[in-house]
Amino acid sequence: MTKGLIGKKLGMTQVFSEEGVSVPVTVIEVEPSVIIQKKTKEKDGYAALQLGYGRIKQKNVTKALQGHFRKADKGLFRILREFRMDMEGGEPGLELKPEMFEPGDYVDIVGTTKGKGFAGVIKRHGFSGGRATHGSMFHRAPGSIGASADPSRVFKGTKLPGRMGSERKTTQNLLVWAVRPEMNVILVKGAVPGCKNGFVLIKQAIKKGQ
Repeated sequence: MTKGLIGKKLGMTQVFSEEGVSVPVTVIEVEPSVIIQKKTKEKDGYAALQLGYGRIKQKNVTKALQGHFRKADKGLFRILREFRMDMEGGEPGLELKPEMFEPGDYVDIVGTTKGKGFAGVIKRHGFSGGRATHGSMFHRAPGSIGASADPSRVFKGTKLPGRMGSERKTTQNLLVWAVRPEMNVILVKGAVPGCKNGFVLIKQAIKKGQ
């Protein structure tokens, strides 16, 4: 069975291994995710669990969603996400806790990267730029993009200035270093996409997790 949870990135810190080596880890808060809806192949065409995370006040939820949440009878939630997994006994209202993962597991984590606003080609794509000497007239510009009378247009995918960041990003094969259920926290070795207090999806790694 594929495993999955919703969490909140708290930041990074370091822990020490038994050999005394410093290990950088990302701290992810994983309050119990509640199953809101169970989808089946017979009824919906695919097997999935819809999870809710982050309780909110009733005034911030539409009446349609209030009726949807009432089926699980576990409160109202800010985040709703689906995980393609088929879990026996996974009926609405069941809470999935961080103990689902164990130290040594590999996970894929999905998050939204930090937004950096409008950026030029040097920052956005790593262009080297032109000479910085006096009179160069070409320092940080993108340069020629190869469009003239033919083909009279700019090809899609051409590396140009534009909005940078704030994109959905998946980091694969991250090692679960420690699970601390009393604190509802998972420590993952390495960096996780997104800013502090950003929501992330923790899934069983598709390459190393099987």
